[in-house]
Amino acid sequence: MALPEFELESFLPYRLNRAAEFIALRFAAQYKARYQLTRPEWRTLAALGSSGRSMTATEIGVHSSMHKTKVSRAVFGLEQRRWLKRAEDGRDRRLEHLALTPAGLSAYGELTELARAYQAELSTTLGADNMKALSKGLRAVERAIVRSAGYARPSKI
Repeated sequence: MALPEFELESFLPYRLNRAAEFIALRFAAQYKARYQLTRPEWRTLAALGSSGRSMTATEIGVHSSMHKTKVSRAVFGLEQRRWLKRAEDGRDRRLEHLALTPAGLSAYGELTELARAYQAELSTTLGADNMKALSKGLRAVERAIVRSAGYARPSKI
């Protein structure tokens, strides 16, 4: 009996994952070479820096779609660098508010410059029209995520 035809190369989840992994790994190579950051550390730093406020580990996990153990390890690593500080919640001692230190804010600023340069490189590689089309498609996907139960609204959609 012949199996039904299925083209993995045209399956959208597969294509999106491959593209995201390729793009993320190229950027990860840059910040790892310069700052020795792991991907979870970069994502935690970026979540805190872009929010402009303190966040709990749970909020960081939701914001960046990371499991709590990855967030916990990233928080520990950033704290070891003195880029992050913890503050106990005054009403619930089980919660900690995490914020970037001045050194963390400085590193975040440098890393955002690296990210802007990488974004410009991608724009040149893909071309302006393709970047606009890709951005439009991703906005549609992000809106669908927001409509799905259990997801926090990503910023700037």
